[in-house]
Amino acid sequence: MECYNCNYPKSGKYCSNCGRAIQLRRIDGKYIIQEIGSVLSFKKGILFTIKELLIRPGQNIKAFILEDRHRLVKPVIFVVFCSFIYTFLHQLLDFEDGYSNQISGSKTSTAIAIIEGLFRNYGYANILMAIFVVPWVKILFRKHNYNFFEILILIWFVFGMVMIISSFFGLIEALTGLGLLYFGGFLSFIYVSWAIGQFFDQRKIVNYFKGLLSLVLGLISAAIIAILLGRVVDLIIKY
Repeated sequence: MECYNCNYPKSGKYCSNCGRAIQLRRIDGKYIIQEIGSVLSFKKGILFTIKELLIRPGQNIKAFILEDRHRLVKPVIFVVFCSFIYTFLHQLLDFEDGYSNQISGSKTSTAIAIIEGLFRNYGYANILMAIFVVPWVKILFRKHNYNFFEILILIWFVFGMVMIISSFFGLIEALTGLGLLYFGGFLSFIYVSWAIGQFFDQRKIVNYFKGLLSLVLGLISAAIIAILLGRVVDLIIKY
């Protein structure tokens, strides 16, 4: 009999070569609860990542890129999970995010359909939107030696936290009836500016303005691309 992991001869409860358990524990209800707890825990889980990114976003993301990539939840998983939380609460509580009414009252076009399709799937939207923000961060912080993908990780983490902030204020708005989600949106812009500025050099005030500017330019770029793509598709369909 050999170890399932490294094919080393089995002996005892654990493999003497790789340390894996010789016989895996049966999957039951307790196992599922433990797995969910490990994902959501304050020890290297979603809640721990949220806490760290809420207190010291720039420093923790920089540490993830340069030092330890096991301390925080992986960025893609994080942004998708946080987007799911926002989508779930939005559909459950039906709080007004200011976007749906604007889209529904707009003239139908392919560009509007593209934008609407993206923002109905916040996980995909955040992953794609980050791609438009990264080049502007690269341009505005060109003196810093970070490549495209390292900055992409930064933006994914930040966008995940934006979803958490929006979820919180959406929940409070639904429970109290107060229009607080717009304030949450404003606070999200401040958070993005703070996180990006802290990531590059928290001592320079100008970095926080650069962080905000990179977000605004990224959102504008994404909107322009969506509109142009929609126009092209409309012309193709028309002719």
